[in-house]
Amino acid sequence: MDVVKLRSFEKLSPFEIKDELIKIAKQTAQTSTLAFLNAGRGNPNWIATIPREGFFLLGQFAITESRRVMDKPAGIGGMPKADGIAHRLNAWLAEHKTSPGAAFLTEMVAFAVEKFSFKPDAFVHELVDSIIGDNYPVPDRMLVHNERIVHEYLMWAMCGQPRPSGQYDLYAVEGGTAAMCYIFKSLKANRLLNPGDTIALGTPIFTPYLEMPHLEDYGLNVIHVAAPQENRFQFTDAELKKLEDPKVKAFFVVNPGNPYAVAMSKDTIDKIVHLVETKRPDLMLLTDDVYGTFVKGFRGLLGALPHNTIGVYSYSKYFGCTGWRLGVIAIHQDNVFDKAIAAHPDNIQEALDARYGALTLEPREIKLIDRIVADSRDVALNHTAGLSLPQQVMMTLFSLAEMMDEAKTYQKACMEIVHGRLDRMVEGLGIEVPENPLHDRYYGLVDFEFWANKYVGPEVVAYMKEHIHPLDIVFRLAEDHGIVLLNGGGFSAPDWSVRVSFANLDDEVYSQIGRATRAVARGYRQTFEAYTMASKEAQAPQAAPKTVAEDAK
Repeated sequence: MDVVKLRSFEKLSPFEIKDELIKIAKQTAQTSTLAFLNAGRGNPNWIATIPREGFFLLGQFAITESRRVMDKPAGIGGMPKADGIAHRLNAWLAEHKTSPGAAFLTEMVAFAVEKFSFKPDAFVHELVDSIIGDNYPVPDRMLVHNERIVHEYLMWAMCGQPRPSGQYDLYAVEGGTAAMCYIFKSLKANRLLNPGDTIALGTPIFTPYLEMPHLEDYGLNVIHVAAPQENRFQFTDAELKKLEDPKVKAFFVVNPGNPYAVAMSKDTIDKIVHLVETKRPDLMLLTDDVYGTFVKGFRGLLGALPHNTIGVYSYSKYFGCTGWRLGVIAIHQDNVFDKAIAAHPDNIQEALDARYGALTLEPREIKLIDRIVADSRDVALNHTAGLSLPQQVMMTLFSLAEMMDEAKTYQKACMEIVHGRLDRMVEGLGIEVPENPLHDRYYGLVDFEFWANKYVGPEVVAYMKEHIHPLDIVFRLAEDHGIVLLNGGGFSAPDWSVRVSFANLDDEVYSQIGRATRAVARGYRQTFEAYTMASKEAQAPQAAPKTVAEDAK
């Protein structure tokens, strides 16, 4: 594709460029023997089956409970009752013990009751009434039992060891994307981030974090705190020093990274902790840790700096449930956000009183987490806020399934899937990749400039930069090989990089993707060699033309 046309795509998000690449790759597949391979999506092609079996069987029991209360010929049931419901579930499961999910549900209820000291009827009724979906969420922020269960799950998924003291307040939301939108909106509404304020982004980073601050809704200034490949995708001391500037109000990170898929090391986290504790105790942090479950022993900023951090987690990738839209926002009960709101001057306090005054007689006592709930429904619809109850049941079952798996069999199996696919890609590329226990392997970032300097020479890199547009890589892969990858530049990664997902395609195709990527690089080398040869021929002295007499001889 010509450079002029490629330049027209520069301002687009990689997720929008992807649509054009898909068209090209599909056309290539239709007119050749090549298969269409879209490795640009992060949607996993596996699912967690055991908690889903429990969910669908629980729904059948819930219908019997509804009919027990009311059973009209027209197909009208009643609302399940709590008294004795745990005993009835046990009896029903005994009758259906051969059904998929029965063993899991029996063990799960007993496990939760013992671990959290739940009253059996109260817990089972929450599950049954919620899976029916016959009520608004109460409490609107999150169901009582579900919040306690998810809190424990997040201690493993995001916080790690040592376990932070105190409690977090949680808000169940429609996936990590909704969490991002709600947090940005509420930080602005509560004057914690104002137009013209400066935030820092740990880059490379998931594209929406790059795009949202510049919307007219927020009008934020952005500085980048880079994690370069040369430093194994860890923030350097020089980059972290940028956070010492008091004009930087907040630091947003995705950990492990997207697209580079490497978690922050203990050393990096310790440096951030030291910086916050000694120089920036007011610094607000937001950490999006959706891929943390793919790194053994993961510990993020939510665990290391609980008082300064808003945590975002999505169940989507680990449990293969992007369509369920299951996410959660976590804020420690003792946090800098509530303190900053309380310290606002009178004029801002009065404006916030007016915003939240319809919710309570003491609006200044509302915590940020509850303001986020209200803001997610434009305050006026706060009474109908909250994630749908069947979704919250699924969240409960996913969380408990992981807790019950003490050997971490499921986690190991998920890791084996992405590890195997990465190995095939590396084999196809014909390169060596050093082992890195912090690499989640959900994505891979292939930096052509970094790779070409090592394997084909700096002279080829210089030629590429002068004569080829960085987007040519992804368009060439689509046009010549029917393969869709995302351009790394759209994530503030190096311009000459591409992101490949190891989540969404069959294992065997990744060696093919590796070979195709190497073929593109080899094509640049061949183009460079042809260009060099043509240049030498053009510069060579020309022989003088022969005279007529010389020709006659």
